[in-house]
Amino acid sequence: MPIIINLDVELAKKKMSVGDFAAAIDITPANVAVLKNGRAKAVRFTTLDAICRVLECQPGDILQWVPDETDAGS
Repeated sequence: MPIIINLDVELAKKKMSVGDFAAAIDITPANVAVLKNGRAKAVRFTTLDAICRVLECQPGDILQWVPDETDAGS
């Protein structure tokens, strides 16, 4: 998947646990794990807003586009 979610990096910068983070943005720790592991198929803007508010970051700090192998030849 060409979208990388750098949530673990931002959590480490803030020294915040997954449990504390999940409670702060009002989602389950299991859903935080889905985001961290790159298995999410979508992210609601309200969730992205909460992530950025709690971690005091920009969406671009969390989401990164990386071309996959098929895009590299274009």
